[in-house]
Amino acid sequence: MADTPKPPDMQLQIQMDEDVANGQYVNMALVNHSDTEFTLDFIYVQPQQPKARVRSRIITNPKHMKRLVAAMQDNIQRYEAKFGPIAIPEEDGGMH
Repeated sequence: MADTPKPPDMQLQIQMDEDVANGQYVNMALVNHSDTEFTLDFIYVQPQQPKARVRSRIITNPKHMKRLVAAMQDNIQRYEAKFGPIAIPEEDGGMH
C-alpha cells in the first residue's frame, strides 16, 4: 500500500487596502441572525444626534461566528490579564 503524498502547506497572504487598514471607529453593534447567517452591523453614534450611520456590515456563517466569538473571548482574557478588568456599568447599554 503506497503512501499518498501530502500536499505542501500553503501560506495565506492577506492583502488590505489602505482605507480598510485605517479602520473605522464604532461605538455600537447590532447582531442579527437567520438559520444560515449572522449579520453584524458596526455603527458610529454621535452624541446628541438622532441619526447613526452603519460603518461596516459583516455577514458570516454560524461556524465562523462561533470561532470569532471564541477568539474575541480569548483576546479579552489576555487583555484583562495585562491591563486589568474592563468595567461595564450596569446602566451602559454598550454594544448590542
